[in-house]
Amino acid sequence: MNQEWIEKLPLDGIRNIIPVAGGDVNDAYRVETDDEPKFLLVQPGQSEAFYAAEIAGLEAFEEAGITAPRVIGSGEFDDGAWLLLTYLKEGAGSQKDLGRMVAKMHQTHQNAGIFGFDQPHEGGNISFDNGWTDSWSELFIARRMDVLKERIMDKGLWTTEESETYMKVRDVMTAELAEHSSDPSLLHGDLWAGNYMFLSDGRPALFDPSPLYGDREFDLGATTVFGGFSGDFYDAYEAEYPLAEGAWERIRFYRLYLLMVHLAKFGEIYKTSVHGAMQDILNE
Repeated sequence: MNQEWIEKLPLDGIRNIIPVAGGDVNDAYRVETDDEPKFLLVQPGQSEAFYAAEIAGLEAFEEAGITAPRVIGSGEFDDGAWLLLTYLKEGAGSQKDLGRMVAKMHQTHQNAGIFGFDQPHEGGNISFDNGWTDSWSELFIARRMDVLKERIMDKGLWTTEESETYMKVRDVMTAELAEHSSDPSLLHGDLWAGNYMFLSDGRPALFDPSPLYGDREFDLGATTVFGGFSGDFYDAYEAEYPLAEGAWERIRFYRLYLLMVHLAKFGEIYKTSVHGAMQDILNE
């Protein structure tokens, strides 16, 4: 075990620190103690500020009554930042309960009616400005989609023709969002199947938030990309918090967003999926 970690973590009786699966951004560990186990995230080469948005998101979840890990502490080791959380024991549960919980989260709105968050999005090798604005289109298109487009071009992953296709998609998104009345809901920000679980008592829980206040269709778009959400999830969500007309057409924008994030991060393997998502928007 790393002696520095043992000394800096706010825990007594640490018996072991075991690497576990924790996603593509952080190194993750189960911390065995004389009491309950804890969950440790480590981000090499970063300051404690790296976890500010995730901590704020988990605290917002707690305030909204959303089941999620609770923050124990955060800080810095010599080689990077750390975040210590309660450990969630996995079990099995209902997609209907998950749908109702996500709807409950989305019914938590930003009091001033504006979009954004107090901290930027930090995703390892890509970040986005979450500065407050009264325009969802500004936050989503100008500060996320356009940033992704430039990152993809800088990496040589798109040709000029593909960039021009994106600009046509951008025109469609801009026009359709101008006709849609968005409300700033509390969003998970990265709601794919790897970021929820069911606890040992059957309750659904969310973790690894990339929080912001935005249009709730953004989260639902993420759920459609990699599977893991059944018809029961969407039916229960709709019953709890019905979607506006045209939602499933707009949800394609957020599906494209997540695929472009993966193209920017992981390269060529996502080119075909991104191209198909753009064509789906243009061929409506």
